[in-house]
Amino acid sequence: MHINLMAVFFTAWGYTLTYLEFAGFIASVIGVGLGVFGPRSTWPWWNISSLLYFLLFWQEKYYASAWLQLIFIAGGFWGWFGWGKQGAQPARLTRKEKTLWAVGGVIAWGALYPILRKIGAAASLTDAFGFVGSCIAQLLMVVEKYESWPLWFVVDAVYTYQFWHGGSYLTAILYFIFVLIAVAGWKRWLKESSAR
Repeated sequence: MHINLMAVFFTAWGYTLTYLEFAGFIASVIGVGLGVFGPRSTWPWWNISSLLYFLLFWQEKYYASAWLQLIFIAGGFWGWFGWGKQGAQPARLTRKEKTLWAVGGVIAWGALYPILRKIGAAASLTDAFGFVGSCIAQLLMVVEKYESWPLWFVVDAVYTYQFWHGGSYLTAILYFIFVLIAVAGWKRWLKESSAR
């Protein structure tokens, strides 16, 4: 049996859900949910969901979010080999490292916004913020830093707004679930990094 991922899975209350968005939703919830506990098995799920969302976001003209998925896939491979069989061993950034990441993030956000606006991205300001914040959060997660979770919380809240406002309601709900998962990851990784 062949399923066209772009085909309509169902329509409810005027919202059309494709197989692509539904499959991406399921894979994302599994991958990010596993990330809270830090097992290595989070990364294959992360990569599957990223590939599916690359296709979806490109179709919806969220260009930065689409390209971000390819960075997530690269991070997924790095995370698989970096975390090893024991899973994540959370640690914390120094104050200087936090400051450098924050300044670099603001500069990158300011540089990306006009580019996205010029090419006609659907949500230039929030997509630029989400792209830069997600890149930093992904890198911090791969190198097992606790601060990835508070940053995921902020980024996912911004994406929740962006996708709801853009009419991608299931994806907005997904990012709201990510906000809740980020709170759980934040608490768990804070406790584990404090114990070291």
